[in-house]
Amino acid sequence: MQVLASRLVTFVLSVTLLVGVLLNAPSVRTTPYDATTAGTPVMRVAVIGDSYTNGTAIGGQGPNAWPVLAWKTLARRGMQVNADVAAEGRAGYGVRGDQGNLFVDLTPRAVKPDDSVVVFYGSRNDQGVDPNALNGQVFGSLSLARNIAPTARLLVIGPPWPTADVPPAVLQIRDILSFQSMLAGATFIDPIAERWFVDRPDLIGPDGVHPTNAGHAYMADKIAPLIGDQLPRRV
Repeated sequence: MQVLASRLVTFVLSVTLLVGVLLNAPSVRTTPYDATTAGTPVMRVAVIGDSYTNGTAIGGQGPNAWPVLAWKTLARRGMQVNADVAAEGRAGYGVRGDQGNLFVDLTPRAVKPDDSVVVFYGSRNDQGVDPNALNGQVFGSLSLARNIAPTARLLVIGPPWPTADVPPAVLQIRDILSFQSMLAGATFIDPIAERWFVDRPDLIGPDGVHPTNAGHAYMADKIAPLIGDQLPRRV
């Protein structure tokens, strides 16, 4: 009888511990993607970003997220991708997101040693961060990605802005990212100079900030070829 009671207590404690783990699991979105075809070479990609990648109630959740759409576009072009995405709303290189993470915290969740490409996207959330501190935080994130995946190509996409009237603080973030990308040997893409979303209010939600599903499809059309250009050519 004592043995039975002991086993019952152990079972209850185990169930309690499991429930506690599930209830306290972090809600940072770390999304694996693998829709490859047998016999086709597969290339790994990692993406680190903010709500423009994570998606919101306004758009870009689940199958409507730009990364998912981009992988499908690349697959149609014969480039099979196995990807991990770590993104968190309100996060940046120097500003902690909804779950308390910086980009440097999200990097090891997505980046793997055999990655072919590592993508950083954003972030407008870094407005207000001291420029000297931000330089160091961007350097640290890119360096960590390089250390984890030494042969990967780094693609750094700066923060977009939905209008042509870009705040000076966002331009400063863009310039810091451009400079640190040069130091890291990364390819830098400037959505501000390329006027992503400018004069396209249909792609941004009523909050004036976050992309709709159409906006995510638009970003996928922009970003898929950028990633494709960085992927190694198979012969």
